[in-house]
Amino acid sequence: MMNPSTTHLVLIPSYNPGAQVYATVRAARQYWHPVWVVIDGSTDGTVAGLQAMAREDNGLRVIHLPHNQGKGAAVLHGLDLAAAAGYTHALTMDSDGQHPADRIPVFMAESAHQPGAMILGVPMFDASAPSLRVKGRQVSNWWANLETLWAGIGDSLFGFRVYPITPLRAVMRRQPWMRHFDFDPEAVVRLCWRGVPPVNLPAPVRYLSMEEGGVSHFRYLRDNVLLTWMHTRLFIGFVLRLPLLLVRRIGGQS
Repeated sequence: MMNPSTTHLVLIPSYNPGAQVYATVRAARQYWHPVWVVIDGSTDGTVAGLQAMAREDNGLRVIHLPHNQGKGAAVLHGLDLAAAAGYTHALTMDSDGQHPADRIPVFMAESAHQPGAMILGVPMFDASAPSLRVKGRQVSNWWANLETLWAGIGDSLFGFRVYPITPLRAVMRRQPWMRHFDFDPEAVVRLCWRGVPPVNLPAPVRYLSMEEGGVSHFRYLRDNVLLTWMHTRLFIGFVLRLPLLLVRRIGGQS
């Protein structure tokens, strides 16, 4: 039986993922203890199924938010509970089966080796990846690297990553954003601004077809408007922080 970690946990925000969530949670539990699922107001019938799984598995905790609040809000709720329980780091992964559970031990080990860093997954796409999504993320990645003076963010959108809990909670509590789809890219930029270095590790990503149980909540117009507004305010923040970022960069190179 796997020994439970007292510092690192897997945190899975879940909103209407369909039956695929059960395979995702079982895979995560195969590689880590504990795993927490934050159900973000799901209405697809998976609440009861996940709660039944948790009753049979002391390594699984299910937190049920009755109303949908957004991915970032669900993650923050989980982080608050994790901090109260004494955890220092959280690996976030999606509930829809896209992220590679077998990479969890590698990411956790790197986080234990570099606890002050955020361990970011860099997606390795296969033929299942929609070309529009692959090309579109290049724009967000360019902006994220500009806004951090090329601090080394390999991918700004991929949600399979390990965060140090304390600085991330501090970032999120200071402003009202990062509660929806904008959570992942804004988190890495703002953590870079706080001096949390990114460490990039490869991670295969799989886009499941509808026949395989794949579910996507991405809406091209809505979410791209959200990302555009996010990068607008981040660029303003970048300009205001530019002297500090330059001093930090020069100091790191000297």
